[in-house]
Amino acid sequence: MNWIKKIIKAGEKIRSAIHKRATKEDIANSDWTSCCKGPILKKDLEKNLFVCPECNKHHRIKPRQRFDILFGKNNYEIFKTPIPKDDPLNWTDSKSYKERLKTARKKTGMDCGMMVVSGSINNIKITAVASDFDFLGASMAAAEGEAFLYGIQHAIENKNPFLCISAGGGMRMMESLISLSQMTRTTLAINELKKNNLPYFVCITDPTAGGITASYAMLGDIHIAEPGALIAFAGARVIQGTVKEELPEGFQKSEYVEKTGFVDLIIDRKDLAEKIGTLLSILLKKNSDINFEENETSENNQSLTKAAS
Repeated sequence: MNWIKKIIKAGEKIRSAIHKRATKEDIANSDWTSCCKGPILKKDLEKNLFVCPECNKHHRIKPRQRFDILFGKNNYEIFKTPIPKDDPLNWTDSKSYKERLKTARKKTGMDCGMMVVSGSINNIKITAVASDFDFLGASMAAAEGEAFLYGIQHAIENKNPFLCISAGGGMRMMESLISLSQMTRTTLAINELKKNNLPYFVCITDPTAGGITASYAMLGDIHIAEPGALIAFAGARVIQGTVKEELPEGFQKSEYVEKTGFVDLIIDRKDLAEKIGTLLSILLKKNSDINFEENETSENNQSLTKAAS
C-alpha cells in the first residue's frame, strides 16, 4: 500500500468517526446531559435534585430517585407487586412484546413500569407509587394496574394516605383493551380509598398524557405538579388541527393547566416533601370534618392549597 492510499484510508476512518451517531445507550451511559446552556455533568445536576440551576427545568428521574428525595435515601420499603402473564395477546410488531418487556426490565431493574413503596413524610406514614418513563414510556398495562391496586389496598389496610407520582404517555397498545381496562380499575380503587376517608394526592410530572391523564392522574383530592410538566390528553398538534386556531403560549404545561383549574399547586422538587407533609398534617387533623365524597371538597382544596403556599 503506497502513502497516498494510507492517507485516504486514514481520512475515511476520521470521517467515519466524526459522522458516527451516538446511540441512545451511549447517551444514557454518558456522564453528561444537555440543558439550556449546553452540556452539563449529570453529577452536578444530581446535586441539585436533577433540576437545572439556570432555567429550573425539572429533568425526568427514576422512581428510586424520587423516593430518595421524598423520604430520604433508601428510607422506605419497596413492595413486590403481582405480575400477570406477559404478552396475553401474543403481540408482535417490529419486535415481539415479550422482547420489549425483557429489554425494559433489564434497562430499569423493575418488573413493571410502576414502583410501590411505603415511607414517612413529616412523621406521617404514606403509601406511594411512581412510574418509570424508561419502562416503555411509563405506559399502563395489566402489571401496572396490579401494582396500583396493590398500593391502594395497602393504603386502605394500613390507613395510609396515598401518593401517586404520575408520568407516562397513556395506555399500552400491546395489551389493547386489557390496558384500557386499567383506567376503570384504578378509578374504582381510588373510589374505595376515598370511601375510607383516606387522602389521595397526585404529583404530576413530565410527561403525563393520554389515558393516564384521563383516569387516575386527575382524580386526586389535591393535584400538585412540577414546574414545566407536560399535562395533556391529546397532543397539541392534534388539538390545533382540530380547532384550527393558534394555541396559547405554554399550552399543556403545568403553569397553564394550573390557570385553567386542573392543578392546585405547582411545587419545586426541593419543596415537595415539606409541602406534602404540611398538607397531610392539615388533612389528617381535620379528617373527621372532611367528607371526600361531597361537593365541599373543592372548598377544602382551596383552603388547603392556601395553607401550603
